[in-house]
Amino acid sequence: MRTEAEGGGHDLRHHGDAEVRDDGAALTDLAVNVRTDTPPVWLREVIAGSLGGLAAYPDGRAARAAVAARHGLPPERVLLTAGAAEAFVLLARALKVRRPVVVHPQFTEPEAALRDAGHMVDRVLLRPSDGFRLDPALVPDDADLVVIGNPTNPTSVLHPASTIAELARPGRTLVVDEAFMDAVPGERETLADRTDVPGLVVLRSLTKTWGLAGLRIGYVLAAPETISLLVRAQPLWPVSTPALAAAEACVSPRALAEAAHVARRGAVDRAYLVAGLREFEADGLYVAEPAEGPFVLVRLPRAATVRRHLRDLGFAVRRGDTFPGLDEEWLRLAVRDRATVNRFLQALDRAATLAGR
Repeated sequence: MRTEAEGGGHDLRHHGDAEVRDDGAALTDLAVNVRTDTPPVWLREVIAGSLGGLAAYPDGRAARAAVAARHGLPPERVLLTAGAAEAFVLLARALKVRRPVVVHPQFTEPEAALRDAGHMVDRVLLRPSDGFRLDPALVPDDADLVVIGNPTNPTSVLHPASTIAELARPGRTLVVDEAFMDAVPGERETLADRTDVPGLVVLRSLTKTWGLAGLRIGYVLAAPETISLLVRAQPLWPVSTPALAAAEACVSPRALAEAAHVARRGAVDRAYLVAGLREFEADGLYVAEPAEGPFVLVRLPRAATVRRHLRDLGFAVRRGDTFPGLDEEWLRLAVRDRATVNRFLQALDRAATLAGR
């Protein structure tokens, strides 16, 4: 693990959706971490039912209260946002920080937002030889903003909540991106309901499990004074009426039960994918384990060439070299159902063979 200052040459604005736009739209998508076959019918009906109220300005009070109740928090500790990505922009603009640190590899939007807001950003790079695990002692003592994902995109590492909490201290804002926490059975290691960790800010997304990337809905959980700062940086009516209806529905008891079922099923599907990938270890493929998110990170020889052959064979996967701390030998694979995984593994075998010629 080491720190890295400004630079690095990574395309922080590249995301998985770039793999399936335009000529990639017909590919089987293992590049984007949104659950397939979503949103479910009942959620689409809720969203459609909200359209009759579009003439009125959005009123987020009910959705805010519902999210607060879901986490056992008062509403003043909740801010609804147009996806978790908006929250990163608000934090970068609203917080007065001297030394922000982003723990990588992770989702690149937090660093991009900080840089766009004029901040110089330091990086802590987690290494594959350490299992991409966090050692809190290696985060600079004078960092007054620390950003980390849990479970982390793209490594699929689930850090212990106690380890992340060690990063907290007076005068520091600790931002934990929990966009994929609802894909973890039991949401173990979540910090979302904690109010005893100084400077804690937890971000959640409703776009991954529920297939709402096009609707844009997420939320921030933080101390009331932090929420107030972010509200002042946020434009008026930032979350649409349909998105508010979705937020309220997605934290209902029915939705939470369905999400829990999806998380358990996803863990089984992920284990099946990992087992299949291990069959390629003799060919030099390495699987980052243990994987706890709805995606798996792998390293393999000639990965860039393999990725191009996979596209020719009908599969889109996420390149890894745009994540600080990774290079072009890494790929991220979204977890899919067994039938899709079987077809993918066959394609991977063929693509690896072609790349080795």
